Formats: sequence, structure tokens, C-alpha cells
Amino acid sequence: MKINIKPADYRLDQTAPRLAGGAGMIPAKQSHEALLRRVILANLLWEDMAYNTGKATVGQIQELVTQIKPETVAQLAIEARMEQKLRHIPLLLARELARHPDSRGLVGNLLPKIIQRPDELTEFLALYWQDGRCPLAKQVKVGLAKAFHRFDAYQLAKWNRKCTIKLRDVMFMVHPKPANDEQASLWKQLASDTLPIPDTWEVALSTGNDKKATFERLIQERKLGALAFLRNLRNMIDAKVDDEVILQGFKTIRPQWILPVNGMAAAEYAPRFTAEIEELLFRGLAETPKLLGKTILVVDVSGSMNQPISRKSQFTRLHVAAALAFLVRELCERVVIYATAGYDGTRVHNTISLPNLRGFGLSKAVFDARHQVGVGGIFTRQCLEFINADEGAADRIIILSDSQDCDRCNKIPKPFGKTNYLIDVSAEQRGVNYEGLWTAEISGWSEKILNFIAAVEKQQ
Repeated sequence: MKINIKPADYRLDQTAPRLAGGAGMIPAKQSHEALLRRVILANLLWEDMAYNTGKATVGQIQELVTQIKPETVAQLAIEARMEQKLRHIPLLLARELARHPDSRGLVGNLLPKIIQRPDELTEFLALYWQDGRCPLAKQVKVGLAKAFHRFDAYQLAKWNRKCTIKLRDVMFMVHPKPANDEQASLWKQLASDTLPIPDTWEVALSTGNDKKATFERLIQERKLGALAFLRNLRNMIDAKVDDEVILQGFKTIRPQWILPVNGMAAAEYAPRFTAEIEELLFRGLAETPKLLGKTILVVDVSGSMNQPISRKSQFTRLHVAAALAFLVRELCERVVIYATAGYDGTRVHNTISLPNLRGFGLSKAVFDARHQVGVGGIFTRQCLEFINADEGAADRIIILSDSQDCDRCNKIPKPFGKTNYLIDVSAEQRGVNYEGLWTAEISGWSEKILNFIAAVEKQQ
């Protein structure tokens, strides 16, 4: 994602019909905080969605930030970065807080919490000056200066890119004070552009050395992070890296920052290691407590779920839902799984039971369901009534969807789970959110959504 497109001049129209996208259902009114949460926690900035443009979504975020307590916005920024593993949305929220005198004071402490990589220092300034160059607010300087202290020589050298805004530019503007002589020497090297070339996998592979030997060294020296390792599996295979070396890499990498959707992408490009990728994801979930009892999982496979999550990606919202189904199946004690959509040109839903598989087997079953139920929109009420007649009571119902409903009937389905959750994998302005049905509407793509459900049920 590049920060080089000006957001649209968009304002929320609170008097307009509250449609769930262009699909038809009139959802319940939501608070400004709930609306902001739904549009940021599954959002890749400036990427278009099935019913909304990326520019319009940024406009919605900018408007909503002014109507919510600044402390709440700051906490949402931290949640988006640390739990949902998003990079640019937290920076945008910090930028919007810095626009307003009443919230500007929070930015000094917020920036060092959400800036986890050196290049995010420059990305933030690109956002800050997107509408034209202007002086930096005092608290912005304070926050960026604090963030500088978290990066060592390797990290600064790795991200010292020749972009429009460079790391040294940020340093000259915010004047961080070194904690010791070693840090002072490091920052002097950054200022003079004499940082030593870091031994990163990107640098190692760009030197022209034998790629097979380079990959083997990087794996043996543990110089490849988990995400870089997965993204380079195809390149390792092409370089004829010995399978035993790659298998050893699987045993040593840490899956802390890997999402199931990352594993799904790696399995598509390197299918010979599907079992190892799946096991790596299982390992990353091993310490997460299971949700007890019976869970009914419903996956929306309707046409709008086929919208790509990014212009540069072949992955869609359905890929995200299939990856989250992987999670739910793994982290619930007992799961019954359904797929749902509607037929084109009709007002009829179709819901089918899916096999109770684990891992990538379940993800494949989700994709295969598209050919059995049609590609029309989801009919939430009809779907739940059908499953209720089929299943009866459950401890919880979880629906994975972009929350854009085609059922124009305003009748609310009778809840039949003790708790009911709508997990929204998109960032449309408004969604179904049947008032009185959902225990919670949750946005996001990571395993933290299950942590949230566990916390809600523990409170109850």
C-alpha cells in the first residue's frame, strides 16, 4: 500500500437510509465508536470494497474520529496495530488525532506504541503531509522522537530506503536525544548515510551470490523471519534448496505474527509444503484456550465476498473468511459448519452443511461451497431460521461475513445460541447488525477475535 492518493471529501450523512452496502437490508443504528471499529479493524487503507471505495472509507474514518472520545480512538489504534496486525490504519488514526487541539496531547504517547518498524516513521510523515506540507505539531515530534529509541543499527539500516521522505529527514525534524554514546554514534551514521549494509535476506539475495547457498545460510543462521520464510518458499524451491534444510527452517521459525491467511497464501504457491505450513499454524495456536461447548459456524460465500482485499493481491474476503474458519474450527471444542449465499435473480437463500474438517481441508470445503449455493447475497434471517430448525440450541453462533444482507424483511430472527457473533471481514460503512441478535459484532482477521469471544463469555 502506498500513501500517495488524496482521500475523498466525504461526509457521513446520518439522515440517509442505513443500508447494508448496496445489498438492501436496513440494519440497526450503531454508535459512532461501533461504526469506527467496523471500518478500521479489517481495512487495508485506500483499497476499494464491494460496496464502497477506499477513498470514501478514509473520509468516513476522518469524520468519525471527530465524534468519539480521543482516548477511545487511541486505544483502537493500538488494537489495530498490536492485535489485528495492521500497519497504516493506526498511523491514519494518529494523524487524525493530531489535527485537533483537544486530542493532540495523546499523540506523543501513541506514536511509539504503534510504530513497530522504522519505515513507519516515514510512512506517518507521508500521511501527515498528504494534504500539503505543514509544520509538525509538538506532540508529533515528541512521539516520533520516542519511537526512534526502539530501533537498533540492524533495523535502521534495513529500512533506510531512498524514498521521498527518508529516516534521516525524520530525525533532523524531531531531534531525538540519544540515551548513550553508542546510540549517538548510530544516529550520526544515519545522519551521514554511512550505516553499514545489514545482512538481511533482501540484501543477501540481491548480491548475485548463489541463491541456494544464500537461502541455506539464512535458514541455518535464523536470519529469515516467519513471514519472510513463508513468502520465499517458492523461491527456495526454484533455487533447489534441499528439502531437509527447509524442513529444519519450519522447526525453528516462530509463528507469532503469522495470520492463517499468510499460511494459506504460502500453501498456494508452495503446495509441496502444505502439511508443514498447516502444522506451523497449528503450533501458533497451541497456547490459545478453546471455546467450550457447541459452536455453529456459518461462512458467507456470496458474490461480494469475492472482492480482492487489495489491488495487488489475488486474495479475497472469502480467503479471509476461509482462514478464519480454520481458526474457529481449531479453537472451539465442538463445531458444526455451514456455508450460505443466495441464488442470482431471486430472493431465496441457500444454506448447506460442510464437512467437519480441520485446517486447509476446511478452507477448501468453504471455497467448494460457492459452486453449490450460488453467488447471490447472504440472507441472514432465512439462513439462521433454517439452521435453527436443523440444529436447535447451541452455545454460540459465529457468522463470518462482509455483513451485507439481501433480505429486505425487517423481522429479526429469534436467537438460538446462548451467544451470537457476527465477525465482519470487510470494512463497509454499515452492516446487518440485527439489534437484539448479536452478543457482539467483531471486525478483524486475526486469532484475537477468538480471544475477545472468550473474554465476553467469561464475563457472562
